[in-house]
Amino acid sequence: MKEKIIEGSLQQFLEHGIQKITLQKLIVHLNISAETMHKYFDSKEQLLEECLKVYYKQADKGVLKIIDGAPNVVVSICRIYSKAIDVDFGDQYLFNEDLNYYYPDLQDKIIKEYSKGALEILTGLTEHGIIEGYFFHYLKATDVLQAITILYRSVTRYDVYKEFSKKRELTKHTIAIYLKSICTDKGLQVMDQLNVLSD
Repeated sequence: MKEKIIEGSLQQFLEHGIQKITLQKLIVHLNISAETMHKYFDSKEQLLEECLKVYYKQADKGVLKIIDGAPNVVVSICRIYSKAIDVDFGDQYLFNEDLNYYYPDLQDKIIKEYSKGALEILTGLTEHGIIEGYFFHYLKATDVLQAITILYRSVTRYDVYKEFSKKRELTKHTIAIYLKSICTDKGLQVMDQLNVLSD
């Protein structure tokens, strides 16, 4: 029953956003009693935390599928960030906006716990990109990942960017430019052939 509540609640959060969904709405939608809900979850935040664990576990597994068959690390990294942008600013926009603005600490906590695999993959890809000459040799992979994380958060979380109606456009002027700036001529040749971050 607990898994059923988590699965059904996550689907509602993804479809309608987090703020619009209450425990009472979930109780009605899942056709369960209040007693059943409160047997497993004392609050919406506690339920959301369990939903996020499932959400980020799935995202972590999805990273491997995204990069499968990529011809080089530049394409792999661009595919990963392109997918993240599609998720954050696509059909699940309300969910991600609510998550970023109202629950950033909870999001960070769950990402830290459940996205280790994806972070390790990104770090490894960046290290290979440096070794293979796609990225400048003096770069440190962990610092590159941290820089991209800061840029990504600037687009998805900070109040100063709320006024932009096309947040997806901001990724062209932040993440895409940063990725190009760390590329050698070899890496730039690949980036110039890609449109994944500028759609």
